[in-house]
Amino acid sequence: MDTSQIILLEDELNDCIVDQQEEAQIEPTHGSPKNSNTPSRHSKEIVEIPEIVLEDEFIAIGMKFDCDESAYEFYKEYAHRIGFSVRKHFVKRGNAGQIIRRTFSCSKEGERAIDKRRENASYRRPISRTGCLAQMTCHLQKDGMLHVVSFHGQHNHEFAPSPMKHMLRSKRKISSAQKAIANDAERSGISIKQTIELLSMQAGGRENLGFMDVDYKNHVHNERRMALRKGDGPAMMEYFHKMQLADPSYFYSIQVDDDGQIMNIFWADTRSIVDYGHFGDVVCFDKTYQTNRYDRPFAPFVGVNHHKQSIIFGAALLYDETIESFKWLFETFLTAMSGKQPRTILTDQSAAMAKAITEVFPKSNHRLCVWHIYQNAAKNLHHVFHSSKHFANDFSDCLYEYEDEDDWLVSWDYMLKEYGLTDNKWLCSIFDVKEKWAMVYGRHMFTADMKSTQRSESINNVLKKYLKPKHDCVRFSGHYSRVLVDKRHQELQAEFKMRQTKPILQSNVEMLRHVVELYTPEIFQMFQDEYMKIADCTIYKTNKSDTITEYKVKYSQRIQEHLVKYEASTTTVECSCKKFSFVGILCAHALKVLEHKNVKRLPVQYVLKRWTQDARAGSIKDYHGIDIKGNAQESIGKRYSHLSHNAREISTLAAENEIMYEHTKECFEKLMRDLQEIRKKSYIGLKQNLLLGVQRED
Repeated sequence: MDTSQIILLEDELNDCIVDQQEEAQIEPTHGSPKNSNTPSRHSKEIVEIPEIVLEDEFIAIGMKFDCDESAYEFYKEYAHRIGFSVRKHFVKRGNAGQIIRRTFSCSKEGERAIDKRRENASYRRPISRTGCLAQMTCHLQKDGMLHVVSFHGQHNHEFAPSPMKHMLRSKRKISSAQKAIANDAERSGISIKQTIELLSMQAGGRENLGFMDVDYKNHVHNERRMALRKGDGPAMMEYFHKMQLADPSYFYSIQVDDDGQIMNIFWADTRSIVDYGHFGDVVCFDKTYQTNRYDRPFAPFVGVNHHKQSIIFGAALLYDETIESFKWLFETFLTAMSGKQPRTILTDQSAAMAKAITEVFPKSNHRLCVWHIYQNAAKNLHHVFHSSKHFANDFSDCLYEYEDEDDWLVSWDYMLKEYGLTDNKWLCSIFDVKEKWAMVYGRHMFTADMKSTQRSESINNVLKKYLKPKHDCVRFSGHYSRVLVDKRHQELQAEFKMRQTKPILQSNVEMLRHVVELYTPEIFQMFQDEYMKIADCTIYKTNKSDTITEYKVKYSQRIQEHLVKYEASTTTVECSCKKFSFVGILCAHALKVLEHKNVKRLPVQYVLKRWTQDARAGSIKDYHGIDIKGNAQESIGKRYSHLSHNAREISTLAAENEIMYEHTKECFEKLMRDLQEIRKKSYIGLKQNLLLGVQRED
């Protein structure tokens, strides 16, 4: 038979091109007859098999195969068409390790061996071997090919009928694409049963899957055991390495101690790095969530996008909460983000963290979470909160109000004396860091309208839906990715809604008509709320110089008056409340002055790009200094799903009549041959490159 006629199946090219691993010589199974012509004492009625198989091809003495796996795959295909399973029975190798002789047998060859260690051994598993003599033997010839030198087509058992042939063990195999989908399903928390049902629908039924339920379960459980057997360190390194292969800009760093044990881990994918490039001016960092089985603090870096949605810039699992750990983490974060420091970073109160931030983020404003301050006040001053109806308001005013530092100090002293708290140790301790939490000291700092780390808190609440305490580091990282997927889908939905609809204008004025085209709907609503207040604002001039005019503006529902300065030559407006400085949109007081000066459109200097519809415009560089373009390479599973969808449509149409069926069948067979040839060439090229690389190293 001509070699070109031999059908090469799925894995043979790979195994033929790469060097085959050493394989122990397999002796005949206990009970196998040495003389193949002698029937077994347990043999049933001999069943003759017709020679014609594989359409017009047949197994005959002298058939040639280019390698051991090619012969094995051919015999498996023959066996599958007849209705029996195949085993590799015997192998003989030469001095160089090449296969000289190989015998493939029916899986029912031989008899169950007796356990000599146990006289009265009991077996629960049913007997499958019947002493069947069917086999095919190949021998290496001078032409370098394996020739069929003997073939026995007699069986002593019945064959599997067509509806059951897919259950034969030697033909059952989970393809690489199915494994990719299985791994994606495992990371997504989809049950084994649901995944099998999904794959069955894609394949057109269980009989077309290519494997049994037990094979899939064994694969999933084996993957889990392998991950545990490797240990967290090697397993995490392998996980991150795979992620980086698919996503070249993916960043990770693992800190280990002198014994090689993991201490701290940080990672960020390409999208997180891009998000930080656009919205990394303000970062919330919270390390209070402990959900893994090691009780390590999980610390996400969280920000806010142009839709006022929480986004994640990166995540860390920390060993402890020392200055050294925080310094390593912040320095690693800066490396991942190409050295870009945030304008403001919000954290909870931690002396070690504050010290690390001062050293690593010298250009950043460090703000403490006001929500945590208030919660700690409720614990330390609970007796005052319960005994006075006014203390909560007075304390809140010290947190959020006042535009002048002297006024704030007077109010603080009044609160201490009024409620007998002058010597309270907790209040004295937070007074020492008042610049980090009192709004009067932070009005000039941009915080994207964030006053606390509650965005991190909300991320932690979301994590509880995905993560379980029993998860190891690898599974933790995988399920964390699901949080990213959900968050990013929410932004995609907001983008779609923004481009398909328009917000309703409460007043049909040019200012709002102008701004609605600039801002995202969420930010426009914030701006419109401020603009609608100007009708209830009173204004009067207090001073005028050559370039600057000063006004006092008061909102009717507030007692406080605000000083607003306006410079006509540059259309610059500045309010004492400094809302634009810490939020990024103009306040009602400033808008009142612009209206008073007949300014109909928002001056360009008061439109922050990060709040606009085009906030993501522009390129971002990764930590290699390379522009990040598009999405990372699609996984095998995604490519498989796309091709499966097209194949199902083609198959559905082609099955309508015999002519379309025959045409599609011919096209599929040609496509398979072309793909096998492409894969063979690519493997040969890869091997040549590897050999060339080894020679250069030598």
